[in-house]
Amino acid sequence: MAETAIIPGADDGAIADWLGGRLMRALAATDGPVAITLPGGSTPFPILALLVRKQLDWARLQVWPGDDRLVPESHEASNVGRIRALLEPTGVTVTALTEDSTPPHFALAWLGMGNDGHVASLFPNTDPRPDDPRRVRRLTPDPLPPEAPFDRVSLTIPALIDSDELLFVIRGAEKRALFEQALRGGNDLPVARLLRAASVPVTCFA
Repeated sequence: MAETAIIPGADDGAIADWLGGRLMRALAATDGPVAITLPGGSTPFPILALLVRKQLDWARLQVWPGDDRLVPESHEASNVGRIRALLEPTGVTVTALTEDSTPPHFALAWLGMGNDGHVASLFPNTDPRPDDPRRVRRLTPDPLPPEAPFDRVSLTIPALIDSDELLFVIRGAEKRALFEQALRGGNDLPVARLLRAASVPVTCFA
């Protein structure tokens, strides 16, 4: 189990400041590109909208979605389409996730978590394994979320934890309780499996 810090009460600006500091540190540690992975959903985009105002060497950043819906990039449900529209004007390279992708080592993996304990598109029904031999999988959530009833492509647990550190941003008491239960080993949901397998620092803004 990785060392985990839970930081309560942080607003979007504080999280954007934290992210900016982490990215600045990662960029300073190398002359080459720095890869990160980002979640979809509604939570990250207000934070990212604040992050893009910061002075960073954006052209050396490579951004991957942690998962995506199998829809055209122009579709409102496309994670990579929304990420591309927001971040590419800064000079960032955004890479679409496909079944044939070869994800890199990430300086930071930012993950969301659903009320059912899913991370990326690793839903409970998909039985995600920490020893999955594949780094990307096509998956079908069951039940399909009504707001996004699409098949998915997702980084697997080994790909997500191949990172220097993990970040969660969790909203609401119910999700925080579920996350803390997973940390204690109180469930076997996908988030718990990922946390057990991780050996890098984890920060959770809750």
